[in-house]
Amino acid sequence: MKLNGQSHRPIWFDTKDQTVKIIDQRALPHKFIVEHLKTVDDTIRAISQMYVRGAPLIGVTAAYGVYLILNKSTGDIEYLTNECKRLKAARPTAVNLAWAVDTMLASILDEPDSKKHIELSLTKAGEIAEAEVDRCFQIGRHGAKLIEKISKAKKNGPVNVLTHCNAGWLACVAYGTATAPIYVAHDLGINVHVWVDETRPLNQGARLTAWELGKQNVPHSVIPDNTGGHLMQHGMVDLVIVGTDRTTYTGDVANKIGTYLKALAAKDNNVPFYVALPSSTFDWHIRDGIKEIPIEERNPDEVRFVQGLYENQTCQLLVPPKDSPCVNYAFDVTPARFVTGLITEKGICEASEKAILSLFPEQQR
Repeated sequence: MKLNGQSHRPIWFDTKDQTVKIIDQRALPHKFIVEHLKTVDDTIRAISQMYVRGAPLIGVTAAYGVYLILNKSTGDIEYLTNECKRLKAARPTAVNLAWAVDTMLASILDEPDSKKHIELSLTKAGEIAEAEVDRCFQIGRHGAKLIEKISKAKKNGPVNVLTHCNAGWLACVAYGTATAPIYVAHDLGINVHVWVDETRPLNQGARLTAWELGKQNVPHSVIPDNTGGHLMQHGMVDLVIVGTDRTTYTGDVANKIGTYLKALAAKDNNVPFYVALPSSTFDWHIRDGIKEIPIEERNPDEVRFVQGLYENQTCQLLVPPKDSPCVNYAFDVTPARFVTGLITEKGICEASEKAILSLFPEQQR
């Protein structure tokens, strides 16, 4: 995506100094900081401490992490597999993490000449990144048709899209998932406006989605997390599009905490609720999302403290009484029955086992 006229991605391999580089998303929107990943420990820290976040980007970062393992190792396969296990444990909910590591490992183990492993792993990581870019672009093309249809029905009146958390290019590699249809529609000249949930406790909507949309000149308004239901009751939301960190092949969706409540409000007010995801975010082994998807519980200090800018300095402010216990579940699961449809790189389908497997017949059991 363009930032001040220059193309940027949240992760890239710098061929000049042979280093994996990332945007430190913890510092946005007030500071733009680039970090270097030199080891697998750097990669694990970047994923677990949310320098990078979002299922597709976590997967791509992990793929480069496998390259970094090989770049620092002696070619010992047992060491490689053990380090890959550590890497996969960096965060539990996003399925792209394990998928990317396993994909990388399988490619490496298929090559008998260990001297080729480093170059192979770097090439494969780049291929995984580019594949996610293409998937997200296709998601944008398919999803934009939904926005265009609503626009025509409103006689080019503004299409109000509500989104939750950040499922933009910062969470992927380019375009995003939930934002991809918005960007495509905006580029087509469609009158679109985005309601941006702040997304507590880390405010990924207020900090990241709003920053993204502003840089692309997409009209938007940041709202408190609890405002969505009110807007829907008063006909001020035409469409909800969110991303996902793991979706079962039966259509249950794990996404940032609070997504389930938006789905309930959308159902009660007959507002279409869509989930945008690449095929890499499907979990083809899990049927029941509520029972089987692991829900990450993060540091309670993320709830206690709010990050902001004061006198041009980023600072952390304590909100509740310092002795009050806090609980920080990072995700919730929206059952398939509340999802109008899934927007994938292959098209749009119902959130059901039959429809999903029809779109991805190679996953048929």
